[in-house]
Amino acid sequence: MSDTETGLREEAERRAQARMSVRVHAFVYVLVNGGLLALDYLTDRQFDWAWWPMLGWGIGLVAHFVSVSYALSGAHDRAVARELEFLRQRQRKG
Repeated sequence: MSDTETGLREEAERRAQARMSVRVHAFVYVLVNGGLLALDYLTDRQFDWAWWPMLGWGIGLVAHFVSVSYALSGAHDRAVARELEFLRQRQRKG
């Protein structure tokens, strides 16, 4: 395998792992919070407490999704490229 092909494969594996991590996180969220809802339903019906951990964890899940989406969008790489170009131009004028 060429160096280019190896680099592409490593990048593809990194991106696939990032996407998979969000899927696993969402699956565990649904599984655990489904259990919490069932436990809440089967126990004290005075106070529906299971919604609070769902809300807190849900915020974390959304943050995880957004961070992975941003990382995979290439926005960071484009911002770095713009900064490099700016610094190179400033150095030439310097």
